[in-house]
Amino acid sequence: MQDTGTLGRAACAALALCLAGALPVAADEGKLEALRAQGFARVAIANEPPYTAVAADGKVSGAAPDVAREIFKRLGVADIVASISEYGAMIPGLMAGRFDVVTAGLFMKPERCAAVAYSEPILCDAEAMLVKKGNPKGFKSYADVAKDASATIGAPGGGTEEKLSLDAGVPRERVIVVPDGQSGLKMLQDGRIDAYSLPVLSINDLVKKANDPDLEVVAPVVGAPVYCDGAAFARGDEALRDAYDAELAKLKESGEFAKIIEPYGFSAAAAMSTTRDKLCAAM
Repeated sequence: MQDTGTLGRAACAALALCLAGALPVAADEGKLEALRAQGFARVAIANEPPYTAVAADGKVSGAAPDVAREIFKRLGVADIVASISEYGAMIPGLMAGRFDVVTAGLFMKPERCAAVAYSEPILCDAEAMLVKKGNPKGFKSYADVAKDASATIGAPGGGTEEKLSLDAGVPRERVIVVPDGQSGLKMLQDGRIDAYSLPVLSINDLVKKANDPDLEVVAPVVGAPVYCDGAAFARGDEALRDAYDAELAKLKESGEFAKIIEPYGFSAAAAMSTTRDKLCAAM
């Protein structure tokens, strides 16, 4: 038997905590306390209205950050501080500790569900394409882009639209990674891509601001699924996620959730009609 001195007692205490399943909880509770003491949570966003947005004065808004700000406030964390990131860099950044949570329309997909601890659903949307007026190449689906040997499509790097394009058979060299909505819009207007793909609400927001009569929206993209996002936490922060979920449930039940997201065009009913477990299992 091991020595029952200081090391032995520590080992026994650790074993008892492990058996009780308390170690991860203690670590998570420490994380929430640290955020409270810090006064803010670091969130990753994509600057893709209406999901997320950064105003000229630096103020962060959009449906996802607004929900996160309210929930963290209820958890005793005064505010959020946002960093703009490409979708493909969000989960690595979360794992590396550069963010405390991703609140950016990061849709639930199998590999993401395995890599991060998602909250319950928050924002749901379908896919769209932005094309020139009259849809000259007749795109209705990602498969249509794949069939046209000369066609190119722009999409966020590491985002759902990039994966859907590749899965539909569009060659890698014809899927152009675009850093943000304004870049995608300009590339389409300049003829450097034939279509630019984002969720319906993001495309509609882009078109509204562009006020360009030579653009047309194809939505929803035929064959593309409807997705929901959630706030994404690092594995090991499940108790923090659970505390977030508890406040999210209260928001949904009280009607405050709808008041936050529906002015941005999202449906609270859509988010409340499904669950994280269903979305992660179904994909």
